[in-house]
Amino acid sequence: MAHDIRLRIGDLEFDAELNDSETARAIHDVLPITGEGSRWGEEFYFGIDVHQGPADDARAEMAVGELAYWPPGNVFCIFFGPTPASLGSEPRAASPVNPVGHITGDCSQLTDVPGSPSIVIEAT
Repeated sequence: MAHDIRLRIGDLEFDAELNDSETARAIHDVLPITGEGSRWGEEFYFGIDVHQGPADDARAEMAVGELAYWPPGNVFCIFFGPTPASLGSEPRAASPVNPVGHITGDCSQLTDVPGSPSIVIEAT
């Protein structure tokens, strides 16, 4: 079963959905999560207290608005455009990530958010 969540990134809010994967359920179980985001191209990421290994569907190629978990660093990722690893205009993770959900609306405003915003993930 998918779970509706809200992301607060700096002064912006986004509705999003976690999928029904094992990793997404582990994230949902520890909500709310707060942290200070770091920016890598058009991706925000920050460490979370979830410990999961690579999923069977782990991949580096992502879509704009997609949410993921990077197992080597226990990191939550928010993709909103190309990253330094991108081969074109689509987001690409540094190495395979576990897809855990997506922002349900337009996330283009994220390009204007400075490099280290506060980020809150909460259930709705």
